[in-house]
Amino acid sequence: MDKEDIISKVRGKFERLSGVLDERGRRVWAAAEAEAIGYGGQSIVAKATGLSRVTLHREETEKAQDLGSSLPGRIRKAGGGRKKLTRPGSGLLSALEALVEPTTRGDPESPLRWTCRSTRQLADALAAQGYRVSHQTVASLLGGLGYSLQGNQKTKEGSVHPDRDAQFRFIHGRAEDFQRRGQPVVSVDTKKKELVGDFKNGGREWRPKGDPEPVRVDDFADKALGKANPYGVYDPAANAGWVSVGTDHDTAEFAVETLRRWWDKMGHSRYPEATELLVTADGGGSNGSRVRLWKVALQRLADQTGLRISVCHFPPGTSKWNKIEHRMFSHISMNWRGKPLFSHEVVVNLIAGTTTRTGLKIEAELDTNAYPQGIHVTDEELEKIKIERADFHGEWNYTILPST
Repeated sequence: MDKEDIISKVRGKFERLSGVLDERGRRVWAAAEAEAIGYGGQSIVAKATGLSRVTLHREETEKAQDLGSSLPGRIRKAGGGRKKLTRPGSGLLSALEALVEPTTRGDPESPLRWTCRSTRQLADALAAQGYRVSHQTVASLLGGLGYSLQGNQKTKEGSVHPDRDAQFRFIHGRAEDFQRRGQPVVSVDTKKKELVGDFKNGGREWRPKGDPEPVRVDDFADKALGKANPYGVYDPAANAGWVSVGTDHDTAEFAVETLRRWWDKMGHSRYPEATELLVTADGGGSNGSRVRLWKVALQRLADQTGLRISVCHFPPGTSKWNKIEHRMFSHISMNWRGKPLFSHEVVVNLIAGTTTRTGLKIEAELDTNAYPQGIHVTDEELEKIKIERADFHGEWNYTILPST
């Protein structure tokens, strides 16, 4: 039985007994019920009955000191005792909600404009307005108002491009056309870089009790091991993917080399009759729509494979909509949660060991090649690319043809 069930059960008992017990009897019964529950009983009974935890604690103390019999007539008169803080007209709830209302964050008159809104600080701010209330009561009142402790949630994607929805419809139409004709469609992206070594990795895993994996206190990169740069290719039709774990820089040449390895190791065998390839990618990063080296490297890949390589970039501010993010990368992160990434080989094995109940399969390989940054692509080199741009946003949607 969870806590809410216990509270509900105690509340039901209290409502039945309230009509036959006087005020003193209700307090004694409530204290006995709290004692019977054990640890946390006072909080549970207080929440169920509306009685103060101070009252319950005093009743238990009096019982322990055998003082209850010495005060047989101590029964409050009707309307006696401390008045409820939330009685009509007190203004406490309104004052509290005004302090935590998000729109007051930038209000120069708000006492908590530049502070963390903890229950203690809220209690202090209310005290300054004449309300005597503890931080525990503030927490209880916030719960009654529908507030709870919450973290940030990544939902904002930045500015919305006016053709965002139209671009997604264009991508969807292109993908359906390719798949209907038996041509491969893949989603590509770079996964977050990871520190390699005995560093803490978020999450937990099953281990013998009292034997956690020891890791470093500080997260300073190991100069000998460096970082792992996973770049992935995901085939949604096959629910399969490829990840190259790079040891150098995440550049456009590294991205296209990963695409080539996917084609050689997985794509060609699955699509032996393919003459085209559709790549969906973010608008920025190493595979960005404005990156000249990305197009130059794709031209080399088209020449090597003979494939017409079409690219559709997601519109600005929609990188999290990329299928590879939630269909492959998220499962990799779950698979290695709580496991220190001691070496690049461990990273590769954990990625390759990622599976799901829906049949996801991933192959992974270490890429130790050097990918220097700062390579300049001249206008003359750019003009040699055999590129066909779509009528709709040709900067996002284009096809690179083999030279021969």
